[in-house]
Amino acid sequence: MQQLRPVRVQPSALEKFRALPKGLAALKALQEKTSGIAGFSRHLEPKIYGRVGDLEVRLARTRAEIKLAQRLRYQVFYEEMSAVPSRLAQFRRRDEDAYDAICDHLLVVDLSKTDGQAHGTRRPMPLVVGTYRVLRQDIAERSLGFYTASEYDIKSLLAARSPRYRFMELGRSCVLAPYRNKRSVELLWHGLWTYVREHKIDVMLGCASFEGTDPQEHAMALSFLHHHALSPPEWRCRAHAALHVPMDRLPKDQVDAKSAIKAMPPLIKAYLRLGATVGDGAVIDRQFGTTDVLIMLPVENIDPKYFEHYGQPDEKKSRIAADA
Repeated sequence: MQQLRPVRVQPSALEKFRALPKGLAALKALQEKTSGIAGFSRHLEPKIYGRVGDLEVRLARTRAEIKLAQRLRYQVFYEEMSAVPSRLAQFRRRDEDAYDAICDHLLVVDLSKTDGQAHGTRRPMPLVVGTYRVLRQDIAERSLGFYTASEYDIKSLLAARSPRYRFMELGRSCVLAPYRNKRSVELLWHGLWTYVREHKIDVMLGCASFEGTDPQEHAMALSFLHHHALSPPEWRCRAHAALHVPMDRLPKDQVDAKSAIKAMPPLIKAYLRLGATVGDGAVIDRQFGTTDVLIMLPVENIDPKYFEHYGQPDEKKSRIAADA
């Protein structure tokens, strides 16, 4: 009788993520895993996307600069908002995970100020006042996959739309409180849009958050998203069954659009203005103390009026480039 070989079941993205070592061990393990793959170096060529006055938007080039972004994230997510830090995160005062080693980190820095917490560097480093973490599909597929896959079923969409569409994940966006103004936020968006064009990205996706873990507190806004901003079927991804929280908290005729939009976080409103839609269902993130929704933003859906300000999709250079 022929002996049957055991079938190896591939772990899900969430299982792989949960199995990763944490803290220092995670970064060391991931560095060893990706050391031979092009694109994972943390010593990048200078990439400055724009400058307005003392503010500059660029990519992080070294581990020291990534640590400054992680400190900013800790300050905003853990000290200002409701995220619950691990003992290691609390000790190091940095928000970090294994994905930091494979993502690009977009920074807005204030060149007129230095960061007094930039330890281990030989020269003063400018203060990081804003950040976005981005992960391109080609890199995700060679390593950990997209973080979003731990909350939403995006596998079928990626399979159906690739390689015609190039995807990029957005996450960990935050701005230091005194810099939450039009100039800083627009500079961050200029950098992000230049990065998108540089790498010929077709679709941006990622989770955006409402603060708090009680979806009923956001019933009006979530219901508006469900009834008026749900992704069309060909782009729609659903939250994993075990995590799915219905967003249609109110009937459509009870949703007041003005009140709903007013109650939304600024980042979600910005995505909607650009032309984004949302996935099916919300997800409660207990660690970060948030209610997450999936943002789906194909570049082809962006309102053309924004190209007049940020640049056309085929432009190769930022309109606020430092050497313009």
